[in-house]
Amino acid sequence: MRTREAAQMRAKKAVRLRLDEEMRPFRQAGKTKNPTGALLRSARKVLEIPAAEIAKKLGVSRNVVFDLEERERKGTAMMQSLARLAGAMDCMVVYGVVPRGGRTFERAREERMWGKILGEEETASSL
Repeated sequence: MRTREAAQMRAKKAVRLRLDEEMRPFRQAGKTKNPTGALLRSARKVLEIPAAEIAKKLGVSRNVVFDLEERERKGTAMMQSLARLAGAMDCMVVYGVVPRGGRTFERAREERMWGKILGEEETASSL
């Protein structure tokens, strides 16, 4: 392998490892089916903020707040809407992207590469 190619491979691995470290807190959530379902509602309840108070801050009805919480649970809410609702609670939305099953990016990459080498199709857990 040429020196330049080896350096590129090391650089890519360093990026994967850095991303794995940054996403460490999110990997546990990656082990569950719907890790972010109902986070906004849970936060609102824990903070003891009535939906009417949030609705007033946003200039909408309570039903809009409940609808957004439901859309979050279903996974159909837009990020901008989630951020507005979180902001009305003096919170912020932080999200992460992690391989399913709590795997690291390094492990997911290795599994993908071995699957290609062995001619295996992607499994449902890797989709």
